[in-house]
Amino acid sequence: MKETVEAGVRIITLQRDPMNTLDLGAIETLSAFFAGHPPGMPLVLEGSAGLFSAGVDSRAFGQYTPVERIDLARAITRMTAHLLSIAAPVVAAVPGHALGGGLVLVLCCDHRVATRSETAKFGLFEARAGIAFPAGPALIVQSELSSPLLRHLTLSCGSVSSEELLRQRVFDELADPDDVASTARDRARDLAQLPGFQKVKAQMRGALAAAVRKLAAEGHEPAFEV
Repeated sequence: MKETVEAGVRIITLQRDPMNTLDLGAIETLSAFFAGHPPGMPLVLEGSAGLFSAGVDSRAFGQYTPVERIDLARAITRMTAHLLSIAAPVVAAVPGHALGGGLVLVLCCDHRVATRSETAKFGLFEARAGIAFPAGPALIVQSELSSPLLRHLTLSCGSVSSEELLRQRVFDELADPDDVASTARDRARDLAQLPGFQKVKAQMRGALAAAVRKLAAEGHEPAFEV
């Protein structure tokens, strides 16, 4: 993971092989980044190497003990709680595939700029991978996706294109692959200039953020407990 600041915008770049996947260490690093975000500074969360993230590292997950799997689920819920609690604008720059937990991270962002690509895929393949949703992400996807799309992505393990997610208003805009990063930075600056942004964000997304914070504080992960 990499952290930089460019012209008043904080940028966190997902960088981990393979496919920017997330193990416990990467999740805890992101959680610390989000928890320590400077007040008032807009944030861009972006992928690298032509994609956003394939979510939880399934190979690492397969080697975890039951206790470590519960720790991972709790860490993911904490991470999403910290991200949703950032008051300043948070923009996702999605240059390619966003799958599983990667798509959940995108859904935590206030504005989503994705690649205009016929090959990029977006989905929630937890059922296929044998990995349940942690409590926080389960609530996030139910809150952010329409019921038909939620059913298609989670129960059928279907994938959709960026064009379809734009039509569904999951993505806010598409950009050519070379322009995704710069467009996301521009949008972060634009949103930060809106005088009422933080107050309205608190009204519109505050309930979801509070609910995920509550889940994180309770630490209950029934899908992972045996």
